Amino acid sequence: MKAKMIVVAGAGGFIGGHLVGELIRKGHRNIRAIDIKPFEEWYQLFPEAQNIKSDLKGKSACVRACRDASEIYNLAADMGGMGFIEKNKALCMLSVLINTHLLQAAVEANAERFFYASSACVYNADKQVSEDVVALREEDAYPAMPEDGYGWEKLFSERMCRHFREDYGLETRVARFHNVYGPHGTWDGGREKAPAAICRKVLHAEATGNHEIEIWGDGKQTRSFMYIDDCLKGIDAIMHSDILEPLNLGSNELTTINGLVDMVEDIVGVKLKRSHNLDAPKGVNGRNSDNTLIQEYLGWAPGIRLRDGMAKTCAWIREEYEQRQAASTVAN
Repeated sequence: MKAKMIVVAGAGGFIGGHLVGELIRKGHRNIRAIDIKPFEEWYQLFPEAQNIKSDLKGKSACVRACRDASEIYNLAADMGGMGFIEKNKALCMLSVLINTHLLQAAVEANAERFFYASSACVYNADKQVSEDVVALREEDAYPAMPEDGYGWEKLFSERMCRHFREDYGLETRVARFHNVYGPHGTWDGGREKAPAAICRKVLHAEATGNHEIEIWGDGKQTRSFMYIDDCLKGIDAIMHSDILEPLNLGSNELTTINGLVDMVEDIVGVKLKRSHNLDAPKGVNGRNSDNTLIQEYLGWAPGIRLRDGMAKTCAWIREEYEQRQAASTVAN
C-alpha cells in the first residue's frame, strides 16, 4: 500500500500539511501534495512529497492531480474562522467545484478511496441556538438548515460523495470536523479560528503591557475544539473503515469562549481586562460533538485534553509572534 499514489488536496493548509507529514512519518513516499497557494505560503512543505501549485476548481487540474491515484484526501476549501465565513459566503460555496471535479477525476482514475473533510457547520441551526447545548448527532444535519454559504457547500458535497459511491462504486468516506486547532495553522490575518486568535491576543497583551482583550460576542458561546493529532488519527481510522455515513470527528470537551480565554490567560500567566464586541461575528450560540457513533463503530473518539492542546498551540504561536516582532524591529 505504501507504494501506491496518495493525493492530498489542500496540502498547503493547516490540516492538509499535518496530514502530509503524518503520511510521510508512516513511510509513504508516493504522495502528491496540491494547493492553490504559492509554496512560500504553505504552512508546511515536505520535500519528500511531489508538491504542486494548482487551482483544483478546474476539472483538468483535478484530472492531472488524480492521475494514478489510489487514495484521495480532499481537504481543499476556501475558508477560515467565523469572521471570514460570514463575510465570504460566495467564495466558500465555490469550493463545491473542487469536490465535484475531484470526485469525477477520482472515478476516471479508478481510485480506491476518497476522503472528504466536511464540517460541523452542516448541522441544523435550530439545534444550536442555546449555550446549554445538546451534543450534535449525525442525524441532526437533517432537515437541512446549515451555516449559510460554507455549511451549505459542505452538506451538498457530502451528498455528492454519497451518490458517487452509490452510482460509480467509489469508496467515499466523510468526516465532519469540529473546530480543529494546533500548531502550524493560521493565527492572525482574519482567517484564524478562536483558539489561535485568543492565543495571539493574550500573547500580544503580555508583550505590549496593554492588558486588555476584545472578545467577539458575549463569550458565553459554547464550543468543543479538537487538537490536530486527534484529527489525523480520526482521518486515518475513518478513511480505512467500512463506515459509509458521515461521522463526527471532534472532541466532546465543552467550553465557553470566556472559559477558553481563562485557560490561555493561565497558560501565559497574565490576567486581562475584557471587553465584548457584540457586533462581531460569533457563530452559533452552542455546538458540541456527540461521539456515540464513532465510539460504537471505531472503538475510539478524540480525547486529547483541551488544556494540553492549547498549551502546545500557544507555545508555537509565541515563537511565531516573537519571530515576527524581531523581524519588524530589524526592518525598522
